[in-house]
Amino acid sequence: MSQFQHEVTASEAGTRLDKLLSEINAESSRSQVQTWISKGLVIVNGQEPKANYKCQQGDHVGWSIPEPETLQINPENIPLDIVYEDSDLLVVNKEKGMVVHPSAGHQTGTLVNALLYHCQDLSGINGVERPGIVHRIDKDTSGLLVVAKNDLAHRHLSKQMSEKTIERKYEAIVHGEIPHETGMVDAPIGRDPKDRQKMAVVDNGKAAVTHFQVLKSYPDYTRIECQLETGRTHQIRVHMRYIGYPLVGDPKYGPRKTMNTEGQVLHAKSLGFTHPKTGEWLKFEAPLPSYFTEVIDYIEKMY
Repeated sequence: MSQFQHEVTASEAGTRLDKLLSEINAESSRSQVQTWISKGLVIVNGQEPKANYKCQQGDHVGWSIPEPETLQINPENIPLDIVYEDSDLLVVNKEKGMVVHPSAGHQTGTLVNALLYHCQDLSGINGVERPGIVHRIDKDTSGLLVVAKNDLAHRHLSKQMSEKTIERKYEAIVHGEIPHETGMVDAPIGRDPKDRQKMAVVDNGKAAVTHFQVLKSYPDYTRIECQLETGRTHQIRVHMRYIGYPLVGDPKYGPRKTMNTEGQVLHAKSLGFTHPKTGEWLKFEAPLPSYFTEVIDYIEKMY
């Protein structure tokens, strides 16, 4: 069982304990943290707290993350586009349509199934279903993500995530012509109270910040680059819809009349981070895939 410690800072005072720990442990959900608390795995100032405990400056918080169970997911010989690999991590250019990790309805054909076939040494911090997975991108989003091969690398990369020092840039095509060259969306994201299958901008959501830059404008579409400060579920898709420019092809957040692209036109094109062992800054680029360039060609022929 892995042990962790944290002293609550002045800026964190007043934050619910489960919320604070889910932010510190970037890849652990609030419900996971609540499970740790209910099992007595979290201690504040020597006492077992409740999940809704409001942290105070100077509180000493200790928590334990149970060791992962033996992996039961079957390795599958699925081709992978591996951009970089060493003994600590690998960077994969995920294709559109591939689910990152197994879940209800997606037990096979995932990136994790492919990774288990490719290499036996994956970190176990995220348990049985998500070995090595430091961050995710949606099924129909293509592009780069980093995978940890050991727990030390995983913790280091997760810390970079929580401290917002990992650089992630995406390219997308949205409906509507954005009239300005740059913009920022700073709006909290949480479950949509009207539809639990969706995310939305909600007052009690987690902080979420997306920066965007216009690459090219058309009368009814805009090609943009987005840079994430945070990594909330469906963040770019939710934020762009929130400001009135939903992604082309997005079946969940886009308009009913959109291109039939089998999912949103969104590509994780750039990923930069500090290597957990060497301290070297690494940066990777993934060229736009064919489905994306075909949409660009289609739009440009229209105008």
